[in-house]
Amino acid sequence: MSGQLYDGIGEAFEGFKTLPVIRYGEVPSFLALVGDVTDKSVLDIACGTGFYSRELKRRGASRVLGFDISGAMVDAAKGLEAAEPLGIDYEVGDTATLREFDAPFDVAVAVQAFNYAADVAEIERMMRNIRRSLVPGGAFYLFVQSPSYDFAGPSLEKYGFLFESTGKDNEIGKGIRLTALLDPPVSFEAVVPSEETYETALAAAGFTGVEWVPLSVSAAGVEQFGEEFWAAHDGNPPLTMIRCTA
Repeated sequence: MSGQLYDGIGEAFEGFKTLPVIRYGEVPSFLALVGDVTDKSVLDIACGTGFYSRELKRRGASRVLGFDISGAMVDAAKGLEAAEPLGIDYEVGDTATLREFDAPFDVAVAVQAFNYAADVAEIERMMRNIRRSLVPGGAFYLFVQSPSYDFAGPSLEKYGFLFESTGKDNEIGKGIRLTALLDPPVSFEAVVPSEETYETALAAAGFTGVEWVPLSVSAAGVEQFGEEFWAAHDGNPPLTMIRCTA
């Protein structure tokens, strides 16, 4: 389902990175979390159009492989690679049935990669497959929607998003509708895994040192909009990150 969901977007997905909370919150926070990748191999899980694949390759990664369940996303990523060759490989793949790689990776990154699983067991399969794809001691970084977000809080509209409850909660977590306020707007329904779901699945796969890491708005974002602009975001963060070790 998630592949079809994203197939209709393709290259337009790149526009997400222009929205205020993504440009000044997600991108700088996640790149800072991942840190120095010089001479490291990187697996980009649910890579979309390859934004982080490209960023990490430019920052010195020795090898980058991005995969996504959506063929349209992978086609868009390959088109961007053809236009500006960086030596990145992309392929269509499903984290739940991920193939084995000849050489494991030093680092894995996953941005919004677990919102469309059918059940907790599928998320556990995904985590085991990722763990298998990393070298012992390899780093895994996740960027996720915050399980503790309060839907009754102020609107996120000025940050470029609407984040609403659908009431379709299940064993995984909370049912949500996410609308990116692009032109035209793009809307998805998904299920945000709970803290327990993430932590249990990661532990079951053998990951250790699981740590939740909050986003921080960049200095450029504060300079652009002012501190008061970000108060509602900082008081009820819609996004967060996780790091752990294989």
